[in-house]
Amino acid sequence: MSALPADYPPGDGPAAKVSVSLRAGNIRAIRERVGARGFSAYVDAAVERQIERDFLEEALVANEAQAGPMPQEFKEEAAALFREVKASYELEGDSEWHGRGAD
Repeated sequence: MSALPADYPPGDGPAAKVSVSLRAGNIRAIRERVGARGFSAYVDAAVERQIERDFLEEALVANEAQAGPMPQEFKEEAAALFREVKASYELEGDSEWHGRGAD
């Protein structure tokens, strides 16, 4: 893997070829969803989402260390809101990924 300048934030900068190993079932599932031409964009978007989740988890841990644990009622309210939003997308038949780079 070639070295890239470190001044690009996640989701930014030029595309670069890298070699990664994926399980055969994941490769098949991606190709079925996006075809061969959309493979890199799909994987790039998935990696970006994971980085965002990692940052969010780190922020939550830091906040909990400073302010104490989040009340269970807030967690339940957030989970209910997530389920509601997810259900509304499913009802509209909008289950495809529409994030950046997935076109």
